[in-house]
Amino acid sequence: MQVGRRLVLKGSLAIAALAAFPRALLAAAWPEKPFMSTAASDALVNLFGTDQTTPSDQITLGLPTIAENGAVVPVDVSTTLQNVESISLVVEKNPRPLAANFELMAGVPPEISSRIKMGQTSNVMAVVKTDSGLYSTTREVKVTIGGCGG
Repeated sequence: MQVGRRLVLKGSLAIAALAAFPRALLAAAWPEKPFMSTAASDALVNLFGTDQTTPSDQITLGLPTIAENGAVVPVDVSTTLQNVESISLVVEKNPRPLAANFELMAGVPPEISSRIKMGQTSNVMAVVKTDSGLYSTTREVKVTIGGCGG
């Protein structure tokens, strides 16, 4: 069965190549320095070149006021701002404040839903990058100890 072995070998090589491709692609595109920053302002500077944002009431940041489990805090961000390029989430008091950065393609609705990890009570900031600048909104989330709600 020479043909069978060749087919298995070719299939194995194809699967290995496909498995390695996304990892290489992600490694090249992942902004390591912003995500490894230990201060919120450093994360913003490393990601955007500045930590200056304009507060905006056109950004809706949906977060619980009290998070009973800081390991899985649900967050929703949407905006009516135009030409949105990215939406980022920064948790001020986390050891690594940049929790997420979503790059959006043109024509994609500017809204994201995710879960973030919070080590303690902190301000959470949503930063929206548009072709005209950086805009933000901030909310405080209280993280309870032991999930007791108090």
